[in-house]
Amino acid sequence: MENHKEINDILPESMGLKRDMKGRHLLMISIGGTIGSGLFMGIGHTIHTAGPLGAVLAYVVGGLVMYLVLLCLGELASAMPVSGSFATYAYRFISPAAGFATGWIYWLSWALCIAADFTVAGILMNAWVPEVPIYIWCGLFASFLSILNLLTVKAYGETEYWFASIKVIAIVAFIIAGAGLILGVGDNHPFIGLHNFHTGRGLFPNGISAVFMTMLVVVFSFQGTELVGIAAGECEDPRKNIPKVTKAVVFRIIIFFWLAVAVLAATIPFENAGVLESPFAYVFGMTGIPYAKELMTFVVLTAALSSGNSGLYASSRLLWSMARQGQAPSWCAKLNAHGVPYIAILITIIVACASLLTKAIAADTVYLFLISSTGMAGCLSWVVIAVCQYRFRQEFLAGGGKIEQLVFKSPFFPITPILAIVLNIAVILGLYLDPSNRMMLYSSLLVIAATYIIGILVEKRKPHPERFKSEGIKKAS
Repeated sequence: MENHKEINDILPESMGLKRDMKGRHLLMISIGGTIGSGLFMGIGHTIHTAGPLGAVLAYVVGGLVMYLVLLCLGELASAMPVSGSFATYAYRFISPAAGFATGWIYWLSWALCIAADFTVAGILMNAWVPEVPIYIWCGLFASFLSILNLLTVKAYGETEYWFASIKVIAIVAFIIAGAGLILGVGDNHPFIGLHNFHTGRGLFPNGISAVFMTMLVVVFSFQGTELVGIAAGECEDPRKNIPKVTKAVVFRIIIFFWLAVAVLAATIPFENAGVLESPFAYVFGMTGIPYAKELMTFVVLTAALSSGNSGLYASSRLLWSMARQGQAPSWCAKLNAHGVPYIAILITIIVACASLLTKAIAADTVYLFLISSTGMAGCLSWVVIAVCQYRFRQEFLAGGGKIEQLVFKSPFFPITPILAIVLNIAVILGLYLDPSNRMMLYSSLLVIAATYIIGILVEKRKPHPERFKSEGIKKAS
């Protein structure tokens, strides 16, 4: 009880939500938000563009970037476990306008991702039941996830735990089956080895620049791990669970991604990888496993629902936190009897469904602009996390704090946050290398600048109580 009181004294935004989420829920929410349908469906494009070795190298670098960011987030979330997470940290350690821009851009990006997940799930179900239109399936899934999130946070956490478990089991099974193909285990298929890494066009068949052009997609595929920071606001005993979960998330996701990419690169010729509907289903089919395509369709369906489920949870908590800080309408801060921000959940679902309408009505204008302008939201949030950890550590030490007092310590300070900032900015600037992505770069920078300016105007219109004190940071450790 004393721990809860101390958190609420330091960060008033955390008051109201119930800390009913267990450590295992926190772990699977972060994994579930990261391993979405994009991994199962889109990884072939990376292999096709960057080549086998280039794809493996890109995912190694992407995993390193994620690792650096999670080290920074682990320190922040352990000291200040709030649902606003990096938006709240940006408000405190950069500027209120930065917190405003970070929160709204991240919220909108998740709303669009939820819409994309509904679309993927609808397409898959339409293939099974063609007489039911895709938009009906999207509506059913939107209703299902809304009801699920309106229940207690414990119910949400338990459901997401099992959603994410299906994906983890599928990836582990895929790695084992793929390793059997590579080693030539069994009588039904020949020994593959590393033959597909010899492209006949050098180590990087499309040039080293192709590897850089895929980095944004690769880094995006690792994004979602930062949900551990948002879920920290409802996690029981956060100072014990967050450090443990942060380490576990890093290890599991990096191993899953690296091994999965290595297996795919070794088993599928890179020329064919970009045209496969599902590379995972293709490899399972090579092993002779019955109903491989149907099984992977089910896994991708659960992956889409899991990602949408995590996105709805994260974006609603972020919107609730911004409302508590006066950066969103005050009615978004209302809670139901279960301590769940029901208005924030409903608003997020409405925006997600509205974006589906723009996809159908104005796909080449409005929807494309929305997707492009929020495309860098993940990298932006990662930069913000690293900057906030750098400034937090500086302020903590300047206030007389000792490193030993921190529950979770990001190592090699200040190298870790600085390297995370530099690598994420390099990934963003890498968009310029591909002419087809320059529109995304320009529109994203335009939206970020516009949102930041709006944040400045909003903050000028309201008083600024001094909510965070240096001594508060010291206590939080």
